[in-house]
Amino acid sequence: MMEEIPSEKNIAKGYTIGDEATNFRLKNIDGKMVSLSDYQDAKGFVIIFTCNTCPFAVASEDRIVALDKEYKTKGYPVIAINPNNPDVQPDDTFELMQKKAKEAGFTFPYLFDESQSIYAKYGATKTPHVYLLQKEKQKHIVKYIGAIDDNVRNADAVKDTFLANAIDELLAGKEVTVKETKAIGCSVKQ
Repeated sequence: MMEEIPSEKNIAKGYTIGDEATNFRLKNIDGKMVSLSDYQDAKGFVIIFTCNTCPFAVASEDRIVALDKEYKTKGYPVIAINPNNPDVQPDDTFELMQKKAKEAGFTFPYLFDESQSIYAKYGATKTPHVYLLQKEKQKHIVKYIGAIDDNVRNADAVKDTFLANAIDELLAGKEVTVKETKAIGCSVKQ
């Protein structure tokens, strides 16, 4: 009898557009636990898997702060999650996350996925990797997955703001036009 080898499509790939994202409870840099259910008035969430060290993540920090400042008052707060294992990437410890958030002026929670289970559920493979969720009947539905914009290296050269466009479309009651883009960044360190 032959042993069955799981085909690639049977291996969990994380969320796709239209999936319901489950709630999570992770430790923020202030030591408090943060969950999606803490945000009763939110219309949705900008979940960004990022880290302290990846040059692409670092190049995106000001854009992430700007997105949070622009959209949290409109109902779409940013929640950043560090998926990296500090045993593999020593510069991604909880203590260094606290330092990074202070230095970079983060205006949003920066959560530590200590068990490396949340990023896997989402299917995040890069830092940064974005998931835009919209609340629909108390469920968090995935509406966009991918990159913040079309130039992760250089904010001044951005021509297409994928994430902001998607949020604006949701705020206008429209369907998201560009639902998926390729996340460009460093691989998640497991």
